[in-house]
Amino acid sequence: MRIGIDARFYGPVGKGLGRYTQEVVDNIMKITSAYPLRQSAAEGRGGADFDFVVFLSPENFDEFVFEQDNVKKVCLRMPWYSWQEQLLMPFYLWREKLDLIHFPHFNVPLFTPTKFIVTIHDLILTHFPTRRATTLNPFIYYLKSLAYRLVIFGAIKRAKKIITVSEFTKNDLITQFRVKADKIVVTYEGVSNLAKGRDSLFVAKLDNQETLKQYHIANNFLLYVGNAYPHKNLEVLLRVFAKLLLRQPDLRLVLIGKEDYFYNRVHDSARALNLWQRENINSPVIFPGYVSDAQLEILYREARAYIFPSLYEGFGLPPLEAMARSCPVASSNRAALPEILGSAALYFDPEDENEMLEKIWQILNEGALRESLIAQGLEQVKKYSWWQCANQTLMVYHQVLHV
Repeated sequence: MRIGIDARFYGPVGKGLGRYTQEVVDNIMKITSAYPLRQSAAEGRGGADFDFVVFLSPENFDEFVFEQDNVKKVCLRMPWYSWQEQLLMPFYLWREKLDLIHFPHFNVPLFTPTKFIVTIHDLILTHFPTRRATTLNPFIYYLKSLAYRLVIFGAIKRAKKIITVSEFTKNDLITQFRVKADKIVVTYEGVSNLAKGRDSLFVAKLDNQETLKQYHIANNFLLYVGNAYPHKNLEVLLRVFAKLLLRQPDLRLVLIGKEDYFYNRVHDSARALNLWQRENINSPVIFPGYVSDAQLEILYREARAYIFPSLYEGFGLPPLEAMARSCPVASSNRAALPEILGSAALYFDPEDENEMLEKIWQILNEGALRESLIAQGLEQVKKYSWWQCANQTLMVYHQVLHV
């Protein structure tokens, strides 16, 4: 059987989706190379009788390196969410004579010429259809919103199977789009080893204090990792942090994410609260921008706590990554987060600034609570494995192709 995987999000270029795509693709390749003989689904390996066509972008084509006879790489020069993706990509899929293709995101071409499965991570755009989440003018945004609904509706209705990354998103799909429950398969994400391969040698050579010094970070800091879209609720976090500073003036807040329009807006909010100036290395709020996985490993370990104030998440990978590095987590109690983080996080209402303030203060100052959260976090992350996620995905391929 010939399986296509749309891996244009592969690696850092795809942010959170990039992590999911990279780990699923890499682990699928490892599983199928480890079991090269023809296997049946009953043996629990999803079937190793597949040939793979991995579609990549020019930005990540050379990053995917896997020497396997049954793996072919194809470079597609088509931006995500573009008209080229919708109108031209189906031809390239048809040309490869695929039996099935897996789209790891909702952006499925409407005229996809073969069977497909799709991973739906969340329905953020249906819950937060706000102009604040775009740089487009109102008319173009309206057209984009219509296009989104058309594409996601087509993907959900035409998919042979839908993968979701949480029971929360599964139930959201059932409620919002009336999808039958037996069409949806939940495969939890895993927790990445950020310092793997060549990065493991790099981390071994890195000095923790030198890394902090590079970004002008003192030892006493709170950490957030992720994008700055409006539903991430970072403006509220900044207001809460301003109040925390009145109690603990030496505390710092580090917000890690690639600089873009949305982070620039958070810069403006921080500046308005007198928390940040671009040229001031002693600012209470620090924006390092993009940080390599090797250095991120260190920042997770050195942070006093990881704070996740999001209003909506389909999974919530960064707080799990923090837990895996013995960093206690204070998290929003919304959406999928209680499902994924379990009892290993200290929860707050993300719209209640006073509650958020008090929970962060607790996590900073109650030693027994910190130790309990760290211990529970290390246990919680054991529930999540990229190998298992990839293996379950292979089982879905097998199920669709052998119905």
